[in-house]
Amino acid sequence: MTMRQIPDKLYFKIGEVSKLADVAPHVLRYWESEFNNIKPKRATSRQRLYRREDVELILVIKNLLHVQGYTIAGARKLIQETGQLSDITLLTGKTETTASKLNSIKQELIDLKEKLTVTKE
Repeated sequence: MTMRQIPDKLYFKIGEVSKLADVAPHVLRYWESEFNNIKPKRATSRQRLYRREDVELILVIKNLLHVQGYTIAGARKLIQETGQLSDITLLTGKTETTASKLNSIKQELIDLKEKLTVTKE
């Protein structure tokens, strides 16, 4: 999984998180309602302040939804079942690795088939 470099800060404003995750702020607000694990604090100005672990979870959620093709319900279930953010990151990383391995095996089989076809003639 390609995780963006998260700046070393304690709190992030919604605009910063939006840029890091490359999603619109309204998407982040929606994800807050769908994923109980995302709980930004509120500044005295009522602005959302996301913790680093919130940002990391948001990046995992984006990967699950946009790259892996999970539905929101499926991503929510995976996050609840897995529990630890590190486990989810490992799981999604393994999924990508498995997909790339399958693609390389498929390509090797196609190449082998072409060699066998040329050898027959």
